[in-house]
Amino acid sequence: MPVNFDNAATTFPKPESVIMAARRAAERLGGNAGRGGHELAMRSSAAVYSAREYIADFFGAQPENTVFTLNCTHALNMAVQGVMRNGGHLIISSLEHNSASRPAFALAREKRITLSVAEIYPDAERTVESFRRLIRPDTKAIECTLASNVTGQLLPWREIAELCRERGICFIADGAQACGTFDIDIGEGIDILCTAGHKGLYGLSGTGLLISSGKFPIAPIIQGGTGTASQSLEQPLLLPEALESGTLNIPGIMSLRAGCEFVKRIGTDAIFRHEDGICRRFIAEIRDIPGIKVYRSEKTDYAPIVSFTAENIPPEELAEALSAAGYCLRAGFHCAALAHSSLGTKNGTVRFSPSVFSRPQDAVSLAGTVKQIVKNKNK
Repeated sequence: MPVNFDNAATTFPKPESVIMAARRAAERLGGNAGRGGHELAMRSSAAVYSAREYIADFFGAQPENTVFTLNCTHALNMAVQGVMRNGGHLIISSLEHNSASRPAFALAREKRITLSVAEIYPDAERTVESFRRLIRPDTKAIECTLASNVTGQLLPWREIAELCRERGICFIADGAQACGTFDIDIGEGIDILCTAGHKGLYGLSGTGLLISSGKFPIAPIIQGGTGTASQSLEQPLLLPEALESGTLNIPGIMSLRAGCEFVKRIGTDAIFRHEDGICRRFIAEIRDIPGIKVYRSEKTDYAPIVSFTAENIPPEELAEALSAAGYCLRAGFHCAALAHSSLGTKNGTVRFSPSVFSRPQDAVSLAGTVKQIVKNKNK
């Protein structure tokens, strides 16, 4: 079995409890939640609502404001397009994933909104000031990632959230690389939290969340069957139904609940210490390899992600050689054009990202393989 160090894309392996939850749902929850009053539908509806309650509590939110999505991309598109539906000024960060930057740039290109990009620095105060300088009277929302999916850099999101609160601006947070590794509570100033279910929350693929504080309306970008107000041609306005058109992924939702239970049982602090320790060990092992550059600064904090490059070896070539040796790492631009432009990584990077199941000895062995590849290349 290959060793997976590409957990920032999706965690693997999954906890046994997650696999069993999805299997039980496929075996027992055969009804369409919210569609019908018969036993199968009611059983599925009850299970979905129970999962919604548990996950809402996990993030300090209300069940009715907890929306199940296909993934974080789906959630971010609903948030950005839904909040900015009627125009206004949007600010995003220079480290955003394409899931946020592409809908933002599309709206700006169509002249439906105006858009600014705040440069991110290692210094937190300078970063907050970067956002502050861009705020205008018509600024409607700020969207930023909590942790970069390229380098793992943690943004000073609590300070940015406070800045938004002071100005009455909606704060949209991309938690894909933070949720499950850090304790994220929507009560700390986040108005809309978007996150993946299949990464640090250990659910199956095809799961995500949009969690709202309820303070800012989100116009639906998809309309259809919701199981409520079926006699009306108008989309319901109340959450979660307004943003949950169509049949829900019940096995995925059950897996996501089990993943949150798994994370809560271990504790985010313990998960971070384990993964951060592996990252630090890996960095210590590769830092002295000739030509290796690690994209980290001592002036800021990081989620458990490490991006690096090797001189004279394209990232894709290095990742391919590592894959042949049994290690899974992602190379390239990581669906984050703005971040790589900001970093100046014209050819992208190789990204190392452990999970709770990763072992320090595998990181050490990986570093030895990197060293051997570099040595052979430079002969």
